[in-house]
Amino acid sequence: MEKKTDVIRNAVLEEFREYLMEKESSALTMKKYMRDVKTFFEFAGEGSEITKEMLLAYKEWLLGRYAVSSANSMIAALNQFLSFQGLERLKLKRIRVQRADIDQMEKMLTREEFRRLVRKAREDNRQQLAVMMETMGATGVRVSELKFFCAENVRSGMVKVWNKGKYRLVILPAALRKRLLFYMKKNNIRSGLIFRTRTGKAKNRSNIWKEMKTIAGRAEVSLRKVFPHNLRHLFARTFYKETKNMLNLADILGHSSLEVTRIYASDGLSEWKKNIERVKLLEMTT
Repeated sequence: MEKKTDVIRNAVLEEFREYLMEKESSALTMKKYMRDVKTFFEFAGEGSEITKEMLLAYKEWLLGRYAVSSANSMIAALNQFLSFQGLERLKLKRIRVQRADIDQMEKMLTREEFRRLVRKAREDNRQQLAVMMETMGATGVRVSELKFFCAENVRSGMVKVWNKGKYRLVILPAALRKRLLFYMKKNNIRSGLIFRTRTGKAKNRSNIWKEMKTIAGRAEVSLRKVFPHNLRHLFARTFYKETKNMLNLADILGHSSLEVTRIYASDGLSEWKKNIERVKLLEMTT
């Protein structure tokens, strides 16, 4: 028989799920937050009152069992739950790490490693994989956003992406647009999704990751560095190194809380295009 405490907690979790839905959190975020809050409940035990002392003890408990990045993501989930409960005053601070964190440094993908991955994909006749990696590397889009790359958008040179409850524009560098148009012509893609399976569905992120892993060794790139989101990191580092424009980078990556229409003010779009052309991650082809 289910305990009364479990019934109450399940009811609270269901209300928390509805709260996240109202905030328009993604399905993946909701799933993770629910799992992380359940972990906190297991730590707290039955009938425990949420106090600052308990939360600090939980933070220490996380540090002893998880990597700092994982612990911080679980703290973020818990802070959302505390806000839902009206306990903002009890929120925990993120665990601080040195900027030059050794583990992160070891995972950083270099420009040359990125190019080796693309070249190896082409050598293995994995043209779609090569172009997908180039698209993520040259624009900073998330792997989940590749589904917004349609033939019509590529021709216009701009892709409208819908993610995390807001739209943003992705401007295609000239070299990438040329590469995508060639790929479309070669594969007779006149409309709809560019990156699709044989059945016409959008490519799955896990399959893209697996495809990248299969070429890593022969491209002489560490498996630790080979995952789709690392291409976004490479773009961000390269863009900032070339432009030193953090505000523009935030807009391009979709991290800004400002409305998308702000890019039309002044010379916003032309600045985006000028800056993004400076990244030059793609190899030139004849």
